[in-house]
Amino acid sequence: MSTPTLSEQALPTKPHYAILDGLRGVAALMVVAFHVMETHAGGSHIDQIINHGYLAVDFFFLLSGFVMGYAYDDRWGKMTVGNFFKRRLVRLQPMVVMGMVVGAIFFYWQGSAAAGMGKVDETPVWQMLLIMLIGFTLIPVPPSMDIRGWNEMHPLNGPGWSLFFEYIANILYALFVRKFSKLALSILVALSAGVLIHYAVTSKNGDVIGGWSITQEQLRIGFTRVMFPFFAGVLLFRTTKITKIKNAFLWCSLLIIAVLAFPRVGGADHLWANGLYDSLSIIIIFPIIVYMGASGEITSAIGKKVCKFLGDISYPIYITHYALIYTYTAYVINNKATFADALPYALLTFFGSIALAYACLKLYDEPVRKWLRVKLG
Repeated sequence: MSTPTLSEQALPTKPHYAILDGLRGVAALMVVAFHVMETHAGGSHIDQIINHGYLAVDFFFLLSGFVMGYAYDDRWGKMTVGNFFKRRLVRLQPMVVMGMVVGAIFFYWQGSAAAGMGKVDETPVWQMLLIMLIGFTLIPVPPSMDIRGWNEMHPLNGPGWSLFFEYIANILYALFVRKFSKLALSILVALSAGVLIHYAVTSKNGDVIGGWSITQEQLRIGFTRVMFPFFAGVLLFRTTKITKIKNAFLWCSLLIIAVLAFPRVGGADHLWANGLYDSLSIIIIFPIIVYMGASGEITSAIGKKVCKFLGDISYPIYITHYALIYTYTAYVINNKATFADALPYALLTFFGSIALAYACLKLYDEPVRKWLRVKLG
């Protein structure tokens, strides 16, 4: 493009949807609680407490799509694709790096053959550091380079898989989907919804869990999980008219907690029923929650502070907490600890995740992003 464009610094910052920021934080805290309780489920999807916490990822995708449409749909006359990618990298990549560093720091406390993490003790430091450096780029590694035993594309920080797919969605949006008419986008979203429902109700476990490995099956799950919610979020922004809903943060928080904490549906004999719950939650309930959240307004000073805090820590807590979860899982499995036995460590893991996220935010993420905006502006 030969015409001059505004740099990142020249593009004015739009006001945030405070309630959506807060809801992202609520969902992130539910993810931490879900992963803590997952340790005690014995690998059973059916017995898991806070059973549907994994759906928070799909909620994040939908939120990201909605915010993407809000933040960028009307800016393409003033911004190149390169500037868009630069802005996204500045926003996301510093904490990707920190997540891998935290994962490396905790790595050698996570050896547990019983928990499938037997490769930890066999991994030389140079190999762990190599995986960390690759992780900085968010380039996934194949199962042959696994250093833990869980076949993750990012063995030092499992949740990096969802950032990998979010980047792909960002690329598709910037190169193609931003140009789609409402009709074309609606067709894409409808097709993606059909694929999502089909996978969820026919999957061998009756859910949408997965996406974290570079295998044919896991890549299918990852693309299935990102395509509908992300682009449905963009479509939701383009097609809905925001109204005014009172107490939206309270009602939306209760809804998201209820959806994520809801017990397994259907049991072992009717796995399809839980798949239907998953897909309908993503396709119907999550868009309703996002619409309600976007339609609400925080008027109290305390409410604004709560939403800002939750929004600020939401991404850092998601991308750093799993190092503590690996460590907690190894402790529980190695010591055959019941939840009652491990309760002090469970609480330490949960609140430690919050403290770690806040420290990373204030001491690293915000200063680094500020510096990058100046250097790359």
